[in-house]
Amino acid sequence: MARLVLKFGGTSVADIDRIRNVARHVKREVDAGHQVAVVVSAMSGKTNELVGWCTQASPLHDAREYDAVVASGEQVTAGLLAITLQNMGVNARSWQGWQVPIRTDGAHGAARIQEIDGSEIVRRFGDGQVAVIAGFQGVAPDNRVATLGRGGSDTSAVAVAAALKADRCDIYTDVDGVYTTDPRIEPKARRMARVSFEEMLEMASLGAKVLQVRSVELAMVHKVRTFVRSSFEDPDAPGMGDFLNPPGTLICDEDEIVEQQVVTGIAYAKDEAQISLRRVEDRPGVAAAIFGPLADAGVNVDMIVQNVSEDGTRTDMTFTVPAGDLAKATQAIEDAKAEMRFDVVQSERGLTKVSVIGIGMRSHTGVAATAFKALAGRGINIRAITTSEIKISILIDGEYTELAVRTLHSVYGLDKA
Repeated sequence: MARLVLKFGGTSVADIDRIRNVARHVKREVDAGHQVAVVVSAMSGKTNELVGWCTQASPLHDAREYDAVVASGEQVTAGLLAITLQNMGVNARSWQGWQVPIRTDGAHGAARIQEIDGSEIVRRFGDGQVAVIAGFQGVAPDNRVATLGRGGSDTSAVAVAAALKADRCDIYTDVDGVYTTDPRIEPKARRMARVSFEEMLEMASLGAKVLQVRSVELAMVHKVRTFVRSSFEDPDAPGMGDFLNPPGTLICDEDEIVEQQVVTGIAYAKDEAQISLRRVEDRPGVAAAIFGPLADAGVNVDMIVQNVSEDGTRTDMTFTVPAGDLAKATQAIEDAKAEMRFDVVQSERGLTKVSVIGIGMRSHTGVAATAFKALAGRGINIRAITTSEIKISILIDGEYTELAVRTLHSVYGLDKA
């Protein structure tokens, strides 16, 4: 017997028929003798609808009341799934975040989990009861419901798994695992059997949409073995109930991966924008003068390139931000121009960041050179480069995104079985 946390996303619970299918997945694990907690998202599209209603009621609304409204989507799903399980003869009960309780900080709308007391759920496991928990929410210090931000149900599930000391956290979604790259761009992309926490964290933060970044961070810190699985597979198909080797991708500690490839996957993030400050006065503190105001404005700066003039008195500072933050970043720069001391600011949209990721890069040389040579052979110009121990990120023109992804996927042999 094992203790499992199963998480189902919005597309998996989009209507009553899909909720019934989810219930069959849950019942399969219960029938196998496992203790099961389930974390659910709101039905597909429901959160957007609730957010829209808040905005219609008042463009500048109280974040606490916003949370009260948008948290209701998950509560509806939890109740419906509990009812469906009961109808199938499964002892189930729904839980809202405050009932567990899942305690958060006071940042309404983007709260972070601080503590989960799972003792009552564990006690009810002893009675054979399934806990169906509303994801995306907890209770803030002001004793009001608080939501965790978009993708928060993944975070809820991993945090609950850590609190319950679960043997595994299964994230059911509309894809059947983590692929070497986006299969919509590269049909030869392969589903990976195992991925390390570090690699998954890089992939999630660099554009892969399979898991939310905070959930991977939590899984890595608490060593929560996490499976990415498809909820659209037949719950009773051969192998679906295999506890040791279920279909999907296991996200685990690096020590569990016997054969480490040099490169594991290729991720990409579209809609990047580049900002260049020309002829900045080169002096101590110039970087702080530039990036301090951007941080204060809540702008996430990524790739940074600095070019110093021959006489050493001036420098060009170039960096990237999400395209959605370009207007905010430009305004912050103009407001602080006197402290930044630059001549002119230039910006450009429509760029893409393509990243090569793999824990095997730590012990292999020539990985970056291979990427640069392959892209040059395809006539793709590189605008900026950043590296870490296990990844290389390359900024290119957006029109070359698909070609670059396919080229890098092939050059590292990821399209070979």
